[in-house]
Amino acid sequence: MDKLLRPEIPPQTTQEMYGVPENILEIDVVNPQTHGTGRHMFTTYEIQTRTNIPSFKFKVSSVRRRYSEFEQFRDILEREAGRIQIPPLPGKVFTHRFHDDVIEERRKGLEKFLRMVCSHPLLQTGSRSLSAFLQEQQFDARMWTS
Repeated sequence: MDKLLRPEIPPQTTQEMYGVPENILEIDVVNPQTHGTGRHMFTTYEIQTRTNIPSFKFKVSSVRRRYSEFEQFRDILEREAGRIQIPPLPGKVFTHRFHDDVIEERRKGLEKFLRMVCSHPLLQTGSRSLSAFLQEQQFDARMWTS
């Protein structure tokens, strides 16, 4: 019986094993801050981004976003991405939404959402709105809805 011939795979070099990966896109959602008083209270979340992807303007950036901006961004991504399934956001909170534990759970959910979005290779390099949402100080959803 003939031995099955397999293509020879060269061993990896040390640079290939331990070098900088081709595309890095690291996201952290940190430092929630509640603003305003009474009925005008809202919480913003800091998004810290580190990347080497050329379509991004900055290698390191930090912006603040409200939950409503995450909702707008997700809607834009759904239209922009076609058949790519966009993960859900953490649910709306109607009671105790400014308690520390509720804010922390939402922060974790928003971070999970962004990390899932950013891990998709087609969104990493093909989404025009992703880099704007992660890096522009002011994210204007109207720019992406026309």
